[in-house]
Amino acid sequence: MNLEQLTAPIVAAVDTIENNPILNISIFIAFVAITLFIVVRVSRRNQSAADYYAGGRSFSGTQNGFAISGDYLSAASFLGVTGAIAINGYDGFLYSIGFLVAWLVALLLVAELMRNTGKFTMADVLSFRLQQRPVRMAAATTTLAVCFFYLLAQMAGAGGLVSLLLGIDNKVGQSVVVAVVGVLMIVYVLIGGMKGTTWVQIIKAWLLVGAALIMTVWVLGLHGFNFSSVLEHAVAASEQGAAMLAPGLQYGGKELDFISLGLALVLGTAGLPHVLMRFYTVPTAKEARKSVVWAIWLIGAFFLFALVMGYGAAALVGQETILGAPGGVNSAAPLLALKLGGPILMGVVSAIAFATILAVVAGLALTAAASFAHDIYGSVIKKGKASPETEVRVGKITVVVLGIVAIVGGIGVQGQNIAFLVALAFAVAASANLPTIIYSLYWKKFNTRGAVLSMYGGLISALVLIAFSPVVSGSETSLLGAGVDFAIFPLANPGIISIPLGFLFGWLGSVTSKRAEDAALAAEMEVRSLTGHGAEAAVEH
Repeated sequence: MNLEQLTAPIVAAVDTIENNPILNISIFIAFVAITLFIVVRVSRRNQSAADYYAGGRSFSGTQNGFAISGDYLSAASFLGVTGAIAINGYDGFLYSIGFLVAWLVALLLVAELMRNTGKFTMADVLSFRLQQRPVRMAAATTTLAVCFFYLLAQMAGAGGLVSLLLGIDNKVGQSVVVAVVGVLMIVYVLIGGMKGTTWVQIIKAWLLVGAALIMTVWVLGLHGFNFSSVLEHAVAASEQGAAMLAPGLQYGGKELDFISLGLALVLGTAGLPHVLMRFYTVPTAKEARKSVVWAIWLIGAFFLFALVMGYGAAALVGQETILGAPGGVNSAAPLLALKLGGPILMGVVSAIAFATILAVVAGLALTAAASFAHDIYGSVIKKGKASPETEVRVGKITVVVLGIVAIVGGIGVQGQNIAFLVALAFAVAASANLPTIIYSLYWKKFNTRGAVLSMYGGLISALVLIAFSPVVSGSETSLLGAGVDFAIFPLANPGIISIPLGFLFGWLGSVTSKRAEDAALAAEMEVRSLTGHGAEAAVEH
């Protein structure tokens, strides 16, 4: 049976319907209006720093689990992973495996202890028993770096997605779209704080998982609810043929690159500041654990749906169409929706994808603002003497500055695969944050020098390796293009080198320092992290 005979029944069942930009923008505006209304309503109860940064610690484990899913299932998950599977098959699905398995690290090693020990930010935990100023400064620096990389990925996704929605295929138009996303992000965070952001994330999680379920059932229904048939048509429609179903299409001959990527994805989640910050929005450690369990189930279900959607897009839309659309590989999910349900389904799915981006960038911006205001301004510049109201005001100014920086950076990375950009953010988080978190929670001899060396060493090594990798120069897909080539590090992801270096720097700094840390604070941190006793108290020291 030839390709045309094999795919004819499917193509006939889902004739392509032209995109409708007016309908798409109407759905998009309606969604923005509804979510802004919700944000304004809940923001009226923002009366303190705890309300603004931690939602008053008033969310249940189930609610926070949905919010974590909404925060974690970013544009990389919905657009990037679906597109990666549609183009690279099996190797594309490996992204989602890494994203999901990572939650076991967060659940077993980090979630409960972070909730018990901290207050608003990751630095609260890392500096608890160490010298406040240098550790908070280092933690805030790594937080801002991770948030910036993650924001770049979301902005790239926003530009490609809305350009596809509106039929914009020029750089100027896409740049305007990125600017609009940045402005909306600033508005959401300035008005809503953590409460508003959390409710947007909860709603977005329901919509995203629901839309993915509908598209998955639809794709399976067209193939007689036989996933093997989906795979068969994907293979038939792909130039790569059966290679779509086997390892190696993307990482064949690049085994070290794949291992490096896997390490970054699996270990990076437990070091992502915007994910860790969500643990402070629940009242107890038990609810923190419950949050992560809910998140694992929701995220796991979503990635199973992404597997069907990715191969479905390869079968029904075609790789050439996907790569030729505005947004490139990131356009697979919206184009599949257009193929299945016409302009209405595409408009709805694209609005949900846009909601995904808005929810994640709002969470990232809030995390970065909290880190700068609480850790750098409040603890380092003002030496702990700043009022909570002043910290919140500084945080809001930070959001505006960060929004402008994110807009400029997002314009610069248009066309890059957002799942890949997010993987770089995971590598930085796993290199700069995770070693210090693990050492702080589990190693009694860990000290200030070790913490500072671990964070700066992991961050600098990751950034330097990225700068001299094919990501930045030396290939057609590089940020600077093939015309510029100073790539001396052969791997696209630095995790395999930079993560061990982060742990090594932390150990080396600790064993070479003769300074004895406060034994009483160390004992207090151990009791608090394991029992939760005193977790509601402010961090006074």
